[in-house]
Amino acid sequence: MISDDIRWMSLALKEARKAEKAGEVPVGAVAVFNGKKIASAHNAPISKDDPTAHAEILCLRRASKRVGNYRLNGIILYVTKEPCAMCMGALVWARIDRLVYGCADVRPQNHKVKVTGGVLESESKEVLQKFFRSRR
Repeated sequence: MISDDIRWMSLALKEARKAEKAGEVPVGAVAVFNGKKIASAHNAPISKDDPTAHAEILCLRRASKRVGNYRLNGIILYVTKEPCAMCMGALVWARIDRLVYGCADVRPQNHKVKVTGGVLESESKEVLQKFFRSRR
């Protein structure tokens, strides 16, 4: 397994170098299913004017299109840097089986978001409950 991890992380590093050449933070990702690469991507939030265009998110999008499902059971994702909170949440929701990353993300978050909850809470809750009741 270690030799496979090295092989796929090497491809993720190639993606990271593409990001660097494009002036993006050099992070790359590769999605593998049954020993085959099904998607790869690198960071592109600057070039795409999209704060969600992290390597992991772009790779998940491509993998989902490839398999025809938003659930990515059985997928191993290789990423050159430990995923941020947004990307980690996406990996969980996508049901990725395994994450392999290169280096840890040691930089502290310097932005705080002000949060207000409970606005039209019961109405918002009812919309969700109605949706899920109709699916059962």
